[in-house]
Amino acid sequence: MLTSGVILLAGSLLSPEPGLIFWTAITFILVMLILKKIAWGPIITALQDREKGIQSSIDRAHQAKDESEAILRKNRELLSKADAESDRILREGKDYAEKLRADITEKAQSEAKKMIASAKDEIEQEKRRALDVLRNEVADLAVKGAEKIIKTALDADMQKKIVNSMIQDFSTKRN
Repeated sequence: MLTSGVILLAGSLLSPEPGLIFWTAITFILVMLILKKIAWGPIITALQDREKGIQSSIDRAHQAKDESEAILRKNRELLSKADAESDRILREGKDYAEKLRADITEKAQSEAKKMIASAKDEIEQEKRRALDVLRNEVADLAVKGAEKIIKTALDADMQKKIVNSMIQDFSTKRN
């Protein structure tokens, strides 16, 4: 029985009746008109507002993206300039350090040459003084020695000539 009722219901739904079609169409049109007046206006307005908000957000996002790209380009340019400036400063620092090193080296070498020349002069002067002192000592010793050996055989002028001759011989042998 249940199966025969389902078959009857399915058969009545599948066979179109003109009255049912008419009232279904009228009901559909009335529901559409009511929805248009009451619901679609606010829904469409809400959808349009939402669309405008989304479009505004998209536009702001594009604008922010463009601004960030511009800032990024500017930052890259600034970084490039900063790198170039730091390279220039490093080059200048190295050049200055090299020049300063060369100046210091040159001054040190000049000072060392002056000190060496001064030391050589001083050594030469001391050498002359020592030789003079030595000559005088040798002359005195020679005179005293000759006096003791010869005692009275030679006079004082002859002794001086002999000593001076010995000193000259000694100086030429030394040099």
